[in-house]
Amino acid sequence: NGAYYIFLTRPANGQYVLKSTNGPFGPYEMRQVLLNMGGPVSGGGVPHQGGLVQTQNGAWYYMAFQDAYPGGRIPVLAPITWTSDGWPTVQTVNGSWGGSYPYPNVPRPPRQVKPPTGTDTFTGTQLSPEWEWNHNPDTSKYSLGNGLRLQTATVTNDLYSARNTLTHRILGPSSTATIQLDYSAMRDGDRAGLAMLRDSSAWIGVRRDNGQTRLVATNNLTMNGSWQTTSTGTEVASTSVSGGRIWLRVNADIRPGTGRQARFSYSTDGVNFTSFGPAFTMGNAWQFFMGYRFAIFNYATQSLGGAVTVNRFDLTTP
Repeated sequence: NGAYYIFLTRPANGQYVLKSTNGPFGPYEMRQVLLNMGGPVSGGGVPHQGGLVQTQNGAWYYMAFQDAYPGGRIPVLAPITWTSDGWPTVQTVNGSWGGSYPYPNVPRPPRQVKPPTGTDTFTGTQLSPEWEWNHNPDTSKYSLGNGLRLQTATVTNDLYSARNTLTHRILGPSSTATIQLDYSAMRDGDRAGLAMLRDSSAWIGVRRDNGQTRLVATNNLTMNGSWQTTSTGTEVASTSVSGGRIWLRVNADIRPGTGRQARFSYSTDGVNFTSFGPAFTMGNAWQFFMGYRFAIFNYATQSLGGAVTVNRFDLTTP
């Protein structure tokens, strides 16, 4: 329409738009697009830090994100209408962002995104793109092909300092991760398992000490805003295990309002699972701008040389 627009954010609860009909150097008028508008996820923040997008069919949308911890920052999309004098207006439902809107009428993309749910048996020569290392990996300490083999890469008593911790996004609002873990090659002092990882973390896993192997649940591993570990956690459940193979599971409800619960369980046959330890309440602070992730780990507290193999990873939703 010949006008110039600049979108400005009011951190972290609003959005403004500047409009000029006199060229890019103005002068500009300003209007409020939204302020303290409830978002689509209950208990989350206000949609903000967004911009306008136009579809191939000419429809306009406001694309932004909503803080929805412990899930993270989630993308949100709302239709835009234009006033007669050229100002964008977010279509609301009862004064708030709609819980859902009609799906945009756009062509299917040429390349489809693979759903994150399903099974990974780590049979390829490289990790699938949905996996992410928590640190730059030591590539000499892991291998693929016949499962994911993780050799201990760090001597530490701190999960946050353990190298080669492999993480996976959690699918909201609730999803369950299960790993099949071969722990027969662990050495004394080793710790291996499945964690809910962020600045306040918890894990279920196997620890080997003095020739004995135990399944343990550990809660309240914490770090501060400067990435310094403030607690290496508290053991809240323990039982002896044997046989060299176990299935570990965590169900994560990452809804910021009524959710925030992670529940751990284990199985010795891959079919029947036993709840293990108390539920863990995930943090919902925004300081790291990231949500929780499932994390597979193996580290040493005494010396390197031990290893575990993750034969499969399953991600399911209700």
